[in-house]
Amino acid sequence: MESVFFTVALWLALAVVSSLIASRLRLSIALIEICVGTLAAAALSLFGSTALLAADAEWLRFLAASGAVVLTFLAGAELDPDVLRLKLAEVSVVGLIGFAAPLVGTAAAAHYVLGWNADASWLCGIALSTTSTAVIYAVMLDTGFNKTEFGKGMLGACFVNDLSSVIALGLLFAPLTYKTFVFVAGTVIVLGTLPYSTAWLTTHFAFRTAAIRTKWVMLVLFGLGSLALWSGSEAVVPAYLVGMVLAGSAARDAHWMRRLRTLTVGFLTPFYFLRAGMLVSLPALLTAPLVFVILLATKMVSKILGLYPVIGAFRTDPRERWYYTLLMSTGLTFGTIASLYGLSHGLVTPEQYSYIVAAVIASAVVPTLIAGLFFLPVHLLPAGDQPAKPPRINGLSNEG
Repeated sequence: MESVFFTVALWLALAVVSSLIASRLRLSIALIEICVGTLAAAALSLFGSTALLAADAEWLRFLAASGAVVLTFLAGAELDPDVLRLKLAEVSVVGLIGFAAPLVGTAAAAHYVLGWNADASWLCGIALSTTSTAVIYAVMLDTGFNKTEFGKGMLGACFVNDLSSVIALGLLFAPLTYKTFVFVAGTVIVLGTLPYSTAWLTTHFAFRTAAIRTKWVMLVLFGLGSLALWSGSEAVVPAYLVGMVLAGSAARDAHWMRRLRTLTVGFLTPFYFLRAGMLVSLPALLTAPLVFVILLATKMVSKILGLYPVIGAFRTDPRERWYYTLLMSTGLTFGTIASLYGLSHGLVTPEQYSYIVAAVIASAVVPTLIAGLFFLPVHLLPAGDQPAKPPRINGLSNEG
């Protein structure tokens, strides 16, 4: 147990250092944690001490996965059903184009330019077709856009994009078994009864029993997550749906949401973002950097070429269009999941896996950095979040 506490202390030390750097550079803490994780892994590998952080330990992978699950739930809970109904066309079109354009573009580049086989090329296309819910939601919290129709519409498009990527992965590679049908049926039943059971628990016990609503939501998230993993899917898939179903009740209790965000951002997500950075193999990239550059450039160019004209139909202001387009060009959670699926099922080689994951993680950093520095639509910020000086993006949350 002593070694576990020491390891956690090291990770939290990296998280604190990341926060200080993010504050100094006025950048999102999520991006800095990814970069710090990459550099920490590279530095430790020079001294043969990579085991010090135990990045592949089962308990640490659980903490990182928990951060992704709860953060995805929170992103879903931010969606306003009324806003989504009004923005159904925008959310659907932007999400589908955001999926299809990089899927075709990166798969073609992998096959025809890099010479990868069909399975590796399509797996690469799926991994790089995703948009990062975790990064976009983190940036929404940073800026305050999570309170606006602009931010909620973007989160909705992100969901459509990622859901399309998950479906494509399942249709192309995942076996369709009875477990899939059990997972789908169980999820439908739980989601159908969840608003009523949660409302009943909240009404009768919420303010008399210690944090029962939080315990109930966690039970649902991890219960459906375990069912998803058993079926061959991923735990983050139902988390977004649970958040969407409970979005109405969550909106009525901002204090509860604020406390849950503080727990998630203050403790869980550093493990997720730092570990995401540690997945990048700098030695593999240095041996063939051009492969990484081609994959990253193809994803960003195909996303931008596909999305910028489409987003122009819904957003006329150039800053809004570029900001929206660049954030939809990010990738992280589902991209790394798809990459790992390809590696574990022999669809890609370890070297191809490193290139894909590096491109996925770089796509979480590069477009977000450009969007925040040059295209932040300050005029859309809520009145209380309007900066008195140049806009500062200094963390996931200002709480606790």
